[in-house]
Amino acid sequence: MLPRYLIGPIVLGFLALNLLGQALPLYTDYLWFQEVKFPSVFTTILWYKIALGVAGGLIFALVVYLNVRLAARPRTDDVLTELEDPLGLPSRLVIEPLFRRFLLPGAIILGILAGMQAAGQWETVLRFLNGQPFNVQDPLFGRDIGFYVFRLPLLETLYSWSLVTLAISLLLAAATYVLHRGIQITPRGPAAAPYARAHLLILGALLLIVKAGGYYLDTYHLVLSPTGIVFGAGFSDINANLPALRVLAVLALGCAALCIWQLGRRGIRPVLIALGVLLAANVLGLGVLPNAMQRFRVVPNEMVAERPYIEQNIKYTRMAYGLDRIKEEEFPAEETLRMEDLRKNDATIKNIRLWDHRPLLVTYAQLQEIRTYYRFVDVDNDRYMVDGQLRQVMLSPRELSYKNLPSRIWINERLTYTHGYGVVLGPVNRITPEGLPDFWIKDIPPVSSGSIKVTRPEVYYGEISNDYVFVKTRAQELDYPAGDKNVYTNYVGTGGVPIQSLFRKLLFAARFGDVKILLSNDIIGESRVMYHRQIEERVKKAAPFIQFDRDPYLVIRQDGSLVWIIDGYTTSNKFPYSEPVRGMGNYIRNSVKAVVDAYHGTLAFYLSEPDDPVIKTYATAFPGLFQPLSAMPADLKPHIRYPQGLFAIQARMFATYHMQDPQVFYNKEDLWSIPRRMIDGQEREIESYYTIMRLPGEKTEEFILLSPFNPSKKDNMIAWMAARSDGPHYGTLIAYNFPKQKLIYGPRQIEARIDQDAFISQQLSLWGQRGSQVIRGSMLAIPIERSLLYVQPLYLAAEKGSLPELKRVIVSMGNQIAMEENLEVSLAQLFGGGKLQPVARAGTPEAAGTARDTNVIGLVDQALQQYGRAQDQLRQGNFAGYGDEIKRLEATLKALRERAR
Repeated sequence: MLPRYLIGPIVLGFLALNLLGQALPLYTDYLWFQEVKFPSVFTTILWYKIALGVAGGLIFALVVYLNVRLAARPRTDDVLTELEDPLGLPSRLVIEPLFRRFLLPGAIILGILAGMQAAGQWETVLRFLNGQPFNVQDPLFGRDIGFYVFRLPLLETLYSWSLVTLAISLLLAAATYVLHRGIQITPRGPAAAPYARAHLLILGALLLIVKAGGYYLDTYHLVLSPTGIVFGAGFSDINANLPALRVLAVLALGCAALCIWQLGRRGIRPVLIALGVLLAANVLGLGVLPNAMQRFRVVPNEMVAERPYIEQNIKYTRMAYGLDRIKEEEFPAEETLRMEDLRKNDATIKNIRLWDHRPLLVTYAQLQEIRTYYRFVDVDNDRYMVDGQLRQVMLSPRELSYKNLPSRIWINERLTYTHGYGVVLGPVNRITPEGLPDFWIKDIPPVSSGSIKVTRPEVYYGEISNDYVFVKTRAQELDYPAGDKNVYTNYVGTGGVPIQSLFRKLLFAARFGDVKILLSNDIIGESRVMYHRQIEERVKKAAPFIQFDRDPYLVIRQDGSLVWIIDGYTTSNKFPYSEPVRGMGNYIRNSVKAVVDAYHGTLAFYLSEPDDPVIKTYATAFPGLFQPLSAMPADLKPHIRYPQGLFAIQARMFATYHMQDPQVFYNKEDLWSIPRRMIDGQEREIESYYTIMRLPGEKTEEFILLSPFNPSKKDNMIAWMAARSDGPHYGTLIAYNFPKQKLIYGPRQIEARIDQDAFISQQLSLWGQRGSQVIRGSMLAIPIERSLLYVQPLYLAAEKGSLPELKRVIVSMGNQIAMEENLEVSLAQLFGGGKLQPVARAGTPEAAGTARDTNVIGLVDQALQQYGRAQDQLRQGNFAGYGDEIKRLEATLKALRERAR
């Protein structure tokens, strides 16, 4: 047993170690927030945590301490005595000194644990205190939606905290009374001293009052009920659960009053009877009655009973996901597209994406990683003005992969290899004669063949950056490799926290758990330490209350510097009657665009949806954190895009919630789905894709995000939805519905028709037999004028040493299919020749003449190949195949004649 004089120092030592363990990362986090110019965010969150931790821990410790202390207070005149103790408990003479010794330290430890839990609720309290109204009322109680999003979570937290605190106090007090013989187990049952019975009755009354409050709060949870035919309160919830909860709240208060009334009387049987009645009422009112009503009243006439609640679910779900903003238009999907229409939509044709992300990423890795320690993590879609034309491009930064360093010693990982270098960028539709992507920016250092230049290629902040590095040290930083030698540099930016002193050096050595930091002579006062360098982690650290997209994308600014843009979402899971999405909630808005400089690491948050009540709440709590979108630099605004993450959620919800008639919704008569296709041997949903096109009724092309729809369990296409990203139209969603009485082929049906085409099927089999892997690219549905054009690229990659090459482009409209070497020839084949601007073969953006000559050569090569294939079919006696090849040859010759004019 510890001496009493040691208990105090031990508790104080425990507290000191705990505080020190918290203080080290806390101070370094403060230095980081100073670096990114948001110290007020850190201090605001910290004060909320401190206030809640101290208040919650102190109240919890005080309540527990007072109740246990009261139960342990000696009252020799009231203590029950028995000649034999059936439980075999130690004597009070042993127990009481232990209680006096450990009661206060134990209460303090429990208070610390409770305080830590309370501090974790800082965001709940912040939203409660700064919550903004939605100006929309729920249909059941008439409460503003803001009550459910901002206020109800704190009320639930207070209820849970009070219930746990009182329950623990009651249990500890009862255990203390047993140990001190205030309660004894006798042959006639438990017997309690009067003061013990009074104390426990008071605690029981308080528990029942809190439980009554819980029943009251549960009534508001009915609009968030997941048990009905739709999310939200249904017929049984309103007509059975709601009255039951109100009755239970009154019964709980009655039981509490009975506990108080029983203080002056002997025994507790009336209280036990009342608790039994409450329990029975709970089972009957919240279990038996609703189930019986659902089975015998609702199910036989479900549509009539649930119709009003289905209407509310449709209305509030559409509101929560922004589906009520979607404009719906008709799209005839005619098969009347002609070569003249393609010429009028030349900008759309030039921007059809022929390179898929997956094969392109592999090709980039083979051609442009240059060193083993560089990696291309992802390929991003964007658009740039090139020679006065809006062009869609694909680009990827060359990042440093620390796990692939040639030698993973401490100096290399922390001082020498500090950053990635450069980007690769090219148009989405241009290829070299070898079937490889055309580069407008490539190599190390970056070489640009067009108007887009990179002047600051270093990537200190990226998608796979390690946890920390030191810059401005005595050690040389590798800038980039150059042949047999390396080019070194010294960082001249503003990123990182200055070391300044030995104290900070010691501090960061403790923070990162590495004594080498303290012992290194290369780290000097002018050095800076960069941490939280990964983009998603960096923005999440600065704004932990925002959910960020998983796909940041890189932008090349006009001055040649590199910045990342990442979309931020505000969400909630408390929106009444709104159908939830697993892992997200049931309300979402793309309220924030975050910008991170790849060299300096500076952060900026811009409000893309300033009217969102959730982001207005955070803007009120953190003044100065967010800027209006109008404050975004002018050269970044043209690169804002509608996020794929949000669009995917909206598309899945719209597939169901485009049905606004309750009867149609109930019967699922017009249920849609996202088309699916085989990808890497698994059936997956087709991802939405960016393209540049002219929407029906518009005069100019623009950057849009597009997703098609199928009828549920069908493969034909029923609609497509577009999200606009440019200028004043940003965020506009349009759904184009196809005629229901007309069959429009969907992506899977087009792929099936491709497989059934004799020539294409034979060619694919032939490539496969030669030891090559045929990779089928995304099936893109491109709306042009009043028609729908399908485009699918085909890649070939050797089984060993994979380097995917774009070898064919398949185009289809209606029943017609063509597969040729490039998009232009395929379109000429499909539409019977005609002059089309060259878009497929590589060259500089300015070299139109060179591209034209290259295309003529390509047509000649194509004609020779078709003639050879025709002769092969003739020798094999395949006259049908011979006829098909001759038709293709005719179309190619017509295109060649038009090109030669």
